Amino acid sequence: MADEFGDKTEAATPRKREEAREQGRVAKSTDLSAAIVLLSAVLLLGWFGPGIAGAFKEVMQEALSLKVVGDMQAGNAATLAGRSMLLAGLAAAPLVLGLMAAAMFGNVIQVGLYATPARLQPKLSALSPLKGVKRILGGAQVWVSLAMNIFKLVVVTAVGYSAVHGRLGEIVAAQRLDHTQAFGMAAGMVYAVALRVAVVLLILSIFDWVWQKFKHGRDLRMTKQEVRDEMKRMEGDPLLKARRRQIATQMSRDRQKQSVPGADVVVTNPTEYAVALKYDAAGGGAPKVVAKGRGLIAAEIRRIAIENGVPILERPPLARALYRTVQVGQEIPEEFYSAVAEILAYVYELTGKLRNGRAGARV
Repeated sequence: MADEFGDKTEAATPRKREEAREQGRVAKSTDLSAAIVLLSAVLLLGWFGPGIAGAFKEVMQEALSLKVVGDMQAGNAATLAGRSMLLAGLAAAPLVLGLMAAAMFGNVIQVGLYATPARLQPKLSALSPLKGVKRILGGAQVWVSLAMNIFKLVVVTAVGYSAVHGRLGEIVAAQRLDHTQAFGMAAGMVYAVALRVAVVLLILSIFDWVWQKFKHGRDLRMTKQEVRDEMKRMEGDPLLKARRRQIATQMSRDRQKQSVPGADVVVTNPTEYAVALKYDAAGGGAPKVVAKGRGLIAAEIRRIAIENGVPILERPPLARALYRTVQVGQEIPEEFYSAVAEILAYVYELTGKLRNGRAGARV
């Protein structure tokens, strides 16, 4: 009785999930995408950072050289700007392209390749201050998110501290280093902290992704009545389908009542299959299948044959082969000529002997 009151206890149907996807409602963790981009940025800076720093150093040296400063004309300035942009762009291109690829990868692994215009359509309801306050203050999900964010902050702080805790002596002694050495040491520490933080955030974001998928599946759950309505829309009303099957069965029986009484013989399996054959010697051609059936239909064919005196012969291999390969109204293929001719010859002899009232006997 729970579903009668609207309790959503059933998993969403494939159609419901597809409709949600078309509306842009998918299981996605923004934390996972951000963590992948952050980790990629740290790794790319480690690989291409020296090249980028060298390119900017070359640009600054050329821009501040005495030759350039002493001859700063409009044409020279434009040439210098173009050269500087080219050097900086070529150096930074691997970093930029890598970050773009990481951002795309972070989305593709979660939701695949798809685009939905529904997410781009403006929604005036989203501008409601009351709904905004409700989203901020109401619901257990808000407090769960707050607790998760606090937990992430604590973990990131602990990880960052662990990266520099063992190097406090180096930090204190940095005052005795020149600016190049101090900058190198600081860059190394920052890189170590950033790398550890990025890895930890990636791990935490994976848990967030799992939670988002669970939450998405829970939000899409349906009541039993909604599932029934969905099945009706997809497959049609079960009552109508049953009615159509009933009509089709009745039409098949009507055809059998018309075709089987005029058949020369019914070949059976003996109970699973039944195929009614008729040969028109005057019309020429090969014998035809005038009716066939399996299960209950086969039983109906046998019943009609007995009522109308049509001989029934048990030939299991032939009955199965004819049922599977020949449609109603078609002539039998050539490979069945010999077997069917033998049966018809036997039936004609049999019916000649049974004209005294024993027609319809089973052989």
